[in-house]
Amino acid sequence: MNWIQVYGAVFIMALFLALGLTPVCQKIARKKGFLDIPKNEQHKLHAGATPLLGGAAMFSAWVLTLSACFCALALFPGESFLQSMADEISGISNVVWQLVSIILCACAAVIMGTWDDKFALSARTKLIGQILIALVTVIFGGVRLSLFIDIPLISWAISAFWIVFLFNAINFCDNMDGLACGISAIAFCFFTAAAIVNQQYFVACLGACSAGAAIGFWFFNHSPASIFMGDGGSHFLAYLLAVISAKVTYYNPAVSASKLTILIPLFILAVPIFDTFAVVVIRLLNKKPIYIGDHNHISHRFMHMGMTRKRSVLLVHLLCLIFGLGALPLLWGDERSCFVLLIQGVVILLLMTILQYSGKLITEEKK
Repeated sequence: MNWIQVYGAVFIMALFLALGLTPVCQKIARKKGFLDIPKNEQHKLHAGATPLLGGAAMFSAWVLTLSACFCALALFPGESFLQSMADEISGISNVVWQLVSIILCACAAVIMGTWDDKFALSARTKLIGQILIALVTVIFGGVRLSLFIDIPLISWAISAFWIVFLFNAINFCDNMDGLACGISAIAFCFFTAAAIVNQQYFVACLGACSAGAAIGFWFFNHSPASIFMGDGGSHFLAYLLAVISAKVTYYNPAVSASKLTILIPLFILAVPIFDTFAVVVIRLLNKKPIYIGDHNHISHRFMHMGMTRKRSVLLVHLLCLIFGLGALPLLWGDERSCFVLLIQGVVILLLMTILQYSGKLITEEKK
């Protein structure tokens, strides 16, 4: 048994656990009143009450899979293939403590988001909670984004900002059935691939597990969704994206001579990042609070151009795949190839900007 088979086993286990646990959480949500009821809110496109607790389903599948992996190492130490894998993970005791911190913070993110789904926390309270989770992750979870800056305080600040930013970026993307879940699943797959290239076994397993949980839930969340992820789910996926993207080592002098590889997370998450900035700018120009939902997201723009919701979501997912595929060659490319890929990314963003503007014009003409 090799590492690729391990990643596959982890992915499949998380996938099937999510497939089994999501209907359970769906029933619990209906019984306990965790429902998304539109209440005449203009930015919500669904008509009836829909169960939430998608975050609880994904988190349960994710944490059970990780627990099973570590139990296998503990219960079968004599197995040669398990022992050889354990030997390849440097500092496994440190990794375990980091993983415990990450699991606890992921749990806190799900609880905070689920509480918000039920009782509607204020934007300020949520932001404080996000910052606290980010700080604990940075201090105890070993999550660091240095960007070649050798000053710990700056590295901590950058890392905490990245986590808080993704909390809100993925939450913004959760505006259509299956959209945020699909974006996250695609990103997890690319981060896993990057970790595999650099032989980061722990991070690759974490990514494969996260991808499996997200894809398993997607089968119930795609249009027409029978369950929503809610803030609990968007916070969970955003937290894992922030942690895994920060844990992957992108610059490896033995593989690539370019330091531009640190831009890989921005490529993989280009669509939600771009959409977040675009929506914030539009809301500021319209003198509206940035935390109030509307129909200015790129997925909504595609709908205004005449596409169905399913096709709008599919197009966004295809854009994510294009950016992700453009990011992988950065891992082994030189400065010239990295520069060409950067230009390509800018051109695609310009295309998205034109589409955003076109969607706005079509909306205004309909009015």
